[in-house]
Amino acid sequence: MSDNSLDFDCLVFIGRFQPPHLGHLAVIHDALKRARQVIVLIGSAWQARSLRNPWRFEERRDMLRSCFDDTDNQRLEIEPLLDALYNDDVWVRDVQRKVRDIARPSQGKLPRIGLIGASRGQSSYYLSLFPQWESVSVPLVDGISASQIRERLFHSSASAADYLATGAEHDLPPKVHQTLEAFHRTSAGRQLLEEQDLVEQYRRAWAQAPYPPIFVTVNAVVVQSGHVLLVKRRAAPGKGLLALPGGFINPHERLLDACLRELRERIRLKVPEPVLKGSLRERRLFDEPHRSWRGRSLAEAFYFALRPEQQLPRLKPVKGGDTAQWVALADLEPETLFEDHFFIIQNFLGLPAGWATP
Repeated sequence: MSDNSLDFDCLVFIGRFQPPHLGHLAVIHDALKRARQVIVLIGSAWQARSLRNPWRFEERRDMLRSCFDDTDNQRLEIEPLLDALYNDDVWVRDVQRKVRDIARPSQGKLPRIGLIGASRGQSSYYLSLFPQWESVSVPLVDGISASQIRERLFHSSASAADYLATGAEHDLPPKVHQTLEAFHRTSAGRQLLEEQDLVEQYRRAWAQAPYPPIFVTVNAVVVQSGHVLLVKRRAAPGKGLLALPGGFINPHERLLDACLRELRERIRLKVPEPVLKGSLRERRLFDEPHRSWRGRSLAEAFYFALRPEQQLPRLKPVKGGDTAQWVALADLEPETLFEDHFFIIQNFLGLPAGWATP
């Protein structure tokens, strides 16, 4: 196929590919017929494993590449894309920069670039964010949904085995199918099954409620001398991940009082309450619909900027509680933080989208 017969120099396909399925492949195959270069940007890169994001960027990249031959792979550029949950402008800038750096000019001219995606309203959304690029919609492959695939894979060990044995071939390319079978035998796969059990317990507990529950929590972003206060989670979900101090509010409690209580009782932060209140710089509501494994959960976060000191405030361990620690801002890595807590910190401190990424 000559370059003159192609509609575009470059087509861009953005997705999370959790996991890559036959619908994704249909879009990429269509893009390869229309453009001499196809850029696949994989979102939710460098995030901790969760039921919504079970596979790391490298795993998803390798699964995608396994579905194409050497000739097609030479025309595919697959790059990671870090989410910026609470700032579309930061995310758009990251996409623009990646495409600018990757897209190859054609005969010395600026490349003709387009965005390609399945037609489910998503394309028009992308078009509004990238008006400088053309939008290309392709037919949606009916009956295939990444979220439904994840639900079948992690509902239980038995249901996962049944799905992989009997139904997965209708949704997944053979090489991806093999990879997911192997993943279920790993410790990471078993931990996600454990987390799904907790989700099911929550759902059963609220099954008789007249309306779906909405949870309200608080989180503290406490920063001093280039360090942020975090806790290491002892149990699922997110066992072993770092998280912002916080928790659920009590029924008759104001949000700031709940945040201060968490710092006082669970973290034992050795800073007087009047000093903490005097250090409060900002508060914001974080309400991304998929931010929490529990379901719909709203988090009010409070940003405390303590005065720089030679010594960081002491943290007294709480018996049976999560372990608190001061973490240097330079050491923050999105894949080590629970739920959307990296993005909450990023939102207050203005960390760039590519912060702490390779």
